[in-house]
Amino acid sequence: MIDEVSGSQAVLKELEPLRSSVSGISEYSRRIKLHNELHARPHELLKAPMQVSQLALLSDSDVVVDELRLIVQLCERYSVSPPAADARHFSAQFSSFHLTWERHTEFSMYTFFIKMPFEVPFAETAIKHVPKEWLESLPGEIIAATHLAIEHKSRPHRTLEELSTLFASNTVIGAKVVAGSAIVWTDNKIHADGFARILIQDVDLRRRQAGRLVQRLLEIETYRMLALLPVATAREYLPQLARFDAKLAELTNNNCGFQSHEDEQGLLDDLTLLAAEIERISAATNQRFNASAAYYNIVKMRVTEMREQRIQGLQMFHEFIEQRLSPAMATCASVNSNLELLSTRVARASALLRTRVDITMEGQTRDLLASMDKRAKLQLRMQQTVEGLSVVVLSYYLLGITGYALKALESGGLPLNVEISTGIAIPIVLGIVFVAVRRLRRLASDD
Repeated sequence: MIDEVSGSQAVLKELEPLRSSVSGISEYSRRIKLHNELHARPHELLKAPMQVSQLALLSDSDVVVDELRLIVQLCERYSVSPPAADARHFSAQFSSFHLTWERHTEFSMYTFFIKMPFEVPFAETAIKHVPKEWLESLPGEIIAATHLAIEHKSRPHRTLEELSTLFASNTVIGAKVVAGSAIVWTDNKIHADGFARILIQDVDLRRRQAGRLVQRLLEIETYRMLALLPVATAREYLPQLARFDAKLAELTNNNCGFQSHEDEQGLLDDLTLLAAEIERISAATNQRFNASAAYYNIVKMRVTEMREQRIQGLQMFHEFIEQRLSPAMATCASVNSNLELLSTRVARASALLRTRVDITMEGQTRDLLASMDKRAKLQLRMQQTVEGLSVVVLSYYLLGITGYALKALESGGLPLNVEISTGIAIPIVLGIVFVAVRRLRRLASDD
């Protein structure tokens, strides 16, 4: 059994949530849980000789239930206490191998350890001790698979010829790490069995140092693969972004030459379509690019934490990362920044065009209002003319009625002169009609 790795179980027991009051003051309901996040992934306590195999499987978060179910089945098979129903980390000894399981946002890591002497690294790997049918039932897709071996300090350092044989004649990189307490070699290649290989020579490693070093090396292997996920997508979009940039330049130039409102409206429609296409691509890639940048930062941090020292004739880890991974990450960052820049430029061009259209529309509105004002004045004059005519017409008819009335009175025997009386009535009738028409118009205006 592996006594060294069992220390992590004791650490986990110490981190079980405890309820307490501090000086009689009530505590935040999630205080213990938040505090234990600092200790959620304790380092295993390792000692050479040791063989390690790790699988990193991409999967949606909804498969956690299936992962826990499979781990529980494995625990029942070996009579091991199962994890909690809401666990995101699990570590336990299973007969000849030790298992740690970690659930992350979009992937899970399964790490298997066996402690046994070996002469040839990677010949008897840790994963061979795990039931094959159980491994085949794990959900997800492999994004990283790594074999790691820790050789005992008593073994002589391997020559370049021996390393060439172990790493199938691939170019080996390596360095002294942890202030010279260990030597690490790898070729950053996937071998015939589908696994990458990392070899550690123990020089003066403490068990906790060895655990931290193994975790860092495995995380570098996993996170560099995760960081590379959007590279193919970024390269696919590069020509399309170049076309978008040329299209935007063309539309911007056209904005200076259009005169008619129809042309401006057509240009605005083109800019809107271009903006929609850019936003579609940005929405589809932004989360992936941000995750890639975060993974890349973790890789650089883990490499820095190893505190490398050069081995004559070998490339170091940070040099390999800078030469091979940095350009790919720069491509992703360039595409992401170009999308943001294009979106900003399209928005600015659209705003300028909308301003121009608004100014044109305001001018048209001003002309329309002036035309309406002119028509209103004309209508007022016509109304006044009609009003004057209506006074004459009404007065004419009223005078006619008045004349008939006077003639009737004269026939009845009254001593009247109809013509004189009608002439006298003319100004009176005109005044009455004029006042009445003005009052009616005022009443209509008030309503």
